[in-house]
Amino acid sequence: MDYRIGIGYDIHRLIEDRKLFLGGVEIAYNKGLLGYSDGDVLLHAICDALLGALGLGDIGEHFPDNSPDYKDIASIELLKKVNSLVEESQYKINNVDSVIIAQEPRISPFKKQMRQTIAKTLGIDEESISIKAKTNDKLGQIGANEAMAAYAVVIISRRQI
Repeated sequence: MDYRIGIGYDIHRLIEDRKLFLGGVEIAYNKGLLGYSDGDVLLHAICDALLGALGLGDIGEHFPDNSPDYKDIASIELLKKVNSLVEESQYKINNVDSVIIAQEPRISPFKKQMRQTIAKTLGIDEESISIKAKTNDKLGQIGANEAMAAYAVVIISRRQI
């Protein structure tokens, strides 16, 4: 069976007067992630991991930040488009393992909803998605609550035809 692995990473600055989206879920918080889209670092990392596993480059190549088509777009829409590329390439997603690095807010109350949202979008079982959350122990920009980051690893396999 043809298996492929991809890794993704993203980081965005936190700013005031912007909504916070993580894993396709809006989280009530006093800051949001600055980005050309909604800045959802988790979904961006997953998109990059899937694109990498397919050998199709990265999120910036597919959704450039100078295209008006992607200005303020919900990252869940980007994930849908990337998932279409997975399906068109005759692959299926076996699992997604991810880590969100954020000093604040506390992520654990939202992990289940994020897993459900991502699973529904990708058309896979919720049990195939892992979301972990870590702080940065008050170190660096993330620890100073100036930014958030995420890593994702995916395994995909060729569909049996």
